[in-house]
Amino acid sequence: MNQPVRITERYSWTALHQLLHDSFAYMEARINPPSSLHRLTPEAIEAFAATRYLYVIEAGSTPIACMFATDKDEFLYLGKIAVSAEYRDRGLAGVLMTQAEETARDLGFNRLRLESRIELTEVHATFASFGFTKVGETAHPGYDRPTSIIMEKVLT
Repeated sequence: MNQPVRITERYSWTALHQLLHDSFAYMEARINPPSSLHRLTPEAIEAFAATRYLYVIEAGSTPIACMFATDKDEFLYLGKIAVSAEYRDRGLAGVLMTQAEETARDLGFNRLRLESRIELTEVHATFASFGFTKVGETAHPGYDRPTSIIMEKVLT
């Protein structure tokens, strides 16, 4: 399987957009509020890639996994981690996590952070298997209950 490649320009943004929608479709009926993915356009993905970190794993020229990352003041924030259903359980999420750790270290950070919707307990378990622990909760605007958990991994 190919290693992640950092994408910064000239990519099939529509194919990547489709990968995200297909990969996250299973959670639609489970999460509240709806995913921010509905506001994400191919053009917004392109703009993100130009200024932050977007890693893609391909099969041939088709994106099959991706991860967005943003350098914050004290950590590398991970978002939109997606693996095509056809390619799950082949270690691609682990490959992306290794890339995240390398990027964090290159930027001088010793922590990774991400958020996951509170309803997606199987996702929490997956990230826990990569060494992430819950460090907090957050609520989307207008909600009086936690809607996401914050998970962090300290790099050794």
